[in-house]
Amino acid sequence: MSKSKIYTRTGDKGTTSLVDGSRVAKDSLRVEAYGTIDEANSWVGCALAGVEDSALREPLTFLQHRLYNCSSNVAVPLGVDIAPTQITAEDVACLEAWIDRFDEASGPLTGFVLPGGTEAAGNLHLARTVCRRAERRLVALGDVEEVDPLVLTFINRASDALFAAARYANAILGDGDVLWDRDLPVPR
Repeated sequence: MSKSKIYTRTGDKGTTSLVDGSRVAKDSLRVEAYGTIDEANSWVGCALAGVEDSALREPLTFLQHRLYNCSSNVAVPLGVDIAPTQITAEDVACLEAWIDRFDEASGPLTGFVLPGGTEAAGNLHLARTVCRRAERRLVALGDVEEVDPLVLTFINRASDALFAAARYANAILGDGDVLWDRDLPVPR
C-alpha cells in the first residue's frame, strides 16, 4: 500500500476512515480501541530502541507486528466484505511460551513490582499499562459491537508478556525487580 502524502485533510473535522472507507468520529469506541493498541505498540518500539539482547528483541518484534494485526482487525467494522487480519491461537500460545521463558530467567516474584529499573523495563511497563487500557477499550467496544475474542485474548496476554519482559529486562540489564515497599521511610 502506498500513500503519496502524510496529510489528507479528510480528518480536519474530527472524523477518520475505517478500513472499508466509512467515516467515523475520531473518538468512537472502535477508534479509541485500535488507537490505544497503536499507543501500546509505540511504547514497545521505545523499549526496543534500547535493547540489544536477542532473547528480548525477537519476542518484542513479534509482539509489535501482532499488535499491528490487532489494530487492523479492530479497524474493520462489522458487516463489510473485508476480512479482518486474524490473530490465531498460535499467536497467543507464542506469547505464553515467552512469558514462561522470561519468568524462569527472572526468578520468582518476591513482592509487588514497581514500574522502573532500566530504561527498557520502564518503557515496557508503560506499554503494559497502555495495553491494559486497550483491553478495557476493547471490552467497552464489545459491549456494543462484536470484537474478535482472540484479539481480546491476545491483548490480555500481551500485557502479561510485557510485564514478564520488563522483569527480564531488569534481570539482564539492571539490578532485578524494583519492589514496592509500603513502609518506605519519608526522605529527609
